[in-house]
Amino acid sequence: MDDDFLRGVMTSLLPAHEALLADPEGHRLQVLLRIPRRDGEGWRFETHGYRVDAEYFYPASTVKTAAAVAVLERLGALQAQGVAVTADTPMRIDPQFEETATQVEDATNLDGGRITVAHEVRKLFLVSDNEAFNRLFEFVGRDGVNESMHRLGLASAHVVHRLSEARSPDENRRFPAITFVDGEGAVVHRVEERVEEIAPSNVDAGEDDMDRDVGRAFYAAGELVEAPFDFRVKNRFGLADLQALNVHLLRPDLAPLLDQWTGERPRLDADQLELVRRAMSELPRASQNPVYDPEEAPDHWVKFLLPGLRRVAPAEDVRVYNKIGRAYGFSIENAYVVDQRSLDGGGVPERSFFLDVVLYTNANQTLNDDTYEYEATDRFLEDLGEQIARRLWSDA
Repeated sequence: MDDDFLRGVMTSLLPAHEALLADPEGHRLQVLLRIPRRDGEGWRFETHGYRVDAEYFYPASTVKTAAAVAVLERLGALQAQGVAVTADTPMRIDPQFEETATQVEDATNLDGGRITVAHEVRKLFLVSDNEAFNRLFEFVGRDGVNESMHRLGLASAHVVHRLSEARSPDENRRFPAITFVDGEGAVVHRVEERVEEIAPSNVDAGEDDMDRDVGRAFYAAGELVEAPFDFRVKNRFGLADLQALNVHLLRPDLAPLLDQWTGERPRLDADQLELVRRAMSELPRASQNPVYDPEEAPDHWVKFLLPGLRRVAPAEDVRVYNKIGRAYGFSIENAYVVDQRSLDGGGVPERSFFLDVVLYTNANQTLNDDTYEYEATDRFLEDLGEQIARRLWSDA
């Protein structure tokens, strides 16, 4: 273990998770825990890490946070130029590929039934909606997302493709025309169809020597390929940078304490920050727009830590601001956990922690066969969250 605190936490997870903990390298296990502490001189971070960024992991849906930030920043820039566009302005997305159609309506939006940035941001966090991410990604572009993250010092950010759509690298650098219209249908702003430069591999972008070959075999177009899956043309986002992004959004007062601090902050106004923070923390059943069936989207649907945390504190006292990711056997949690009982007069929690975890479970080492041990992963993450909360909130 990298430090005594996490050594104690991991030991407490035995023997239930002995098989997983016996092979942390094979499971690409990484844990980063930052605990805000207040003392006489102000706030500081108590940091604990275990194999942080020791190897490449596929970030899956965790990159959606970056897209949400970049798109809202772009809207802010347009507003500064005098363009009358907001997060609630309806969007029309023109066809990009032969099999796609013009996108205008969103039946889940109970406020007018149109596609809007605000509604897509909510769907993106509430249930990790892939279509919502793709719509935002198509508006701001690959370069827009990465430039936004690099400005914050998050150098590992390399977001280059849509999610849940089988597109070639060439297709993923092509973006459709998008038009914003007012309530009368008049054009407010239009982004023309465009093609960005060919993206470098994520090895070139990251300048590291991490192995990008994962597994022993994979399925492609229904055929088994007896070779490791190559993630060089896939998205990349390091664990420390993922957590730093959460700090920027959720505790910006602590951002100067980060190793990545560049003096820059996300260029979001108060309303935009509130939109993101509410979407990150709201449970699907509590959402009034869009509306989700609790049976299909339970509280823990996109909050891996929540069941374990609720074994430590009452449900109403725990709030999780997060974005999870899951694909190819990788599971990632990027969370800020708050004990609501500890809020001071200014609404700042005395008891909270940032927790980021990566875990890879794929016993047969075959990718794209939909055979991953996600249930074991869920149990591990629940128990990890519980044990950390018990140690940090034992005085509550």
